[in-house]
Amino acid sequence: VQLQASGGGLVQAGGSLRLSCADSGRTFSSNAMGWHRQAPGKQRELVAGISSGTATYYLDSVKGRFTISRDNAKNTLYLQMNKLKSEDTAVYYCAASGDPYVTRDQLAYGYWGQGTLVTVSS
Repeated sequence: VQLQASGGGLVQAGGSLRLSCADSGRTFSSNAMGWHRQAPGKQRELVAGISSGTATYYLDSVKGRFTISRDNAKNTLYLQMNKLKSEDTAVYYCAASGDPYVTRDQLAYGYWGQGTLVTVSS
């Protein structure tokens, strides 16, 4: 499984970015997927997750601003990020879980992309 994350960059506070994660190795339609982030000096955390169906999870601080979605036909996971804040600055990783349901347990995600940097300037 090779997950390729893209779409990061520098944006002003209040702006938007759309992250994409393409799987070139296999289909992950039966797996939960997640976008995680790690800011400098902080632990990596699950920002948004989506089950193999339609169930979603969002970190409280991004609810109403971020939207996770997936296109199984294209083997691609997305994260639409609106109203970005400086505290959203981090490296964002996409990951596939070994299970169909979303979990915040980092150990459940066995497949990780390389990360894409999101920098929000205030």
